[in-house]
Amino acid sequence: MKQFRFAGLLFSVALVFFLTSCGGGNNETTTTADSTAAADSAAKAAAAKAASTIVTAPENMVVVVHKVANYAKWLTSYEAHDSARLANGMHNYVLGRGLKDSNVVMVALKIDDTAKAKAFMKDPGLKKAMQKGGVMGAPMVSMFTATWQDTVNIDSKLRSRTSFTVKDWDAWVKGFEDGKQERLDNGITDRVFGHDWNDNKKVSLVTAITDTAKAFAYYKSDALKKRREASGVVGEPERFLFRIVKRY
Repeated sequence: MKQFRFAGLLFSVALVFFLTSCGGGNNETTTTADSTAAADSAAKAAAAKAASTIVTAPENMVVVVHKVANYAKWLTSYEAHDSARLANGMHNYVLGRGLKDSNVVMVALKIDDTAKAKAFMKDPGLKKAMQKGGVMGAPMVSMFTATWQDTVNIDSKLRSRTSFTVKDWDAWVKGFEDGKQERLDNGITDRVFGHDWNDNKKVSLVTAITDTAKAFAYYKSDALKKRREASGVVGEPERFLFRIVKRY
């Protein structure tokens, strides 16, 4: 009898141990799976955030295009006056040189204070500095607010900067966004667009050209002409082709 009781006791202990072990194993597996899933989810969220290169926060900019007698001499003079620009809340952003004439220079700056920037652009001292640096003729100045930018780095440094007037800003943005794939198919990648500080019907657009043959053919195509008309572009756009030579 004692043997049977002892055997029964051993069986009960073994059964409890087995059930406890199985339950503990399931909990551990579930906890591990939950932790792995949470880690994967956090990693995906972090990767998505890091991968986003699109900026939609409005940013004020000034773009100046002018011809210079000698690029190297002009660049030395330009960068020597950087402190004056910084004192007026103007930050160097991009330098470009014309595709057809490399002595035509494009300067893009980011702006902290539009009032200071406007005053600085009218300062007689700036005009003298530009003349000293070899600027020829009157510069073309554009003051605009970038409303969309893609900051990802791409291989092509060839850019097209287009200026034009639209009937309605929102209608143009919708039409432009609808044509994104068509541009990509024709070797054109959107980089930044926005409008004049005081008039959102005056639009500035910068695109990267990844296939010159396709892009240049598209510029002359009926497809682009129809898309411009549908989105409310007025008249013929002004296009300036340049290569990026320096990023600050």
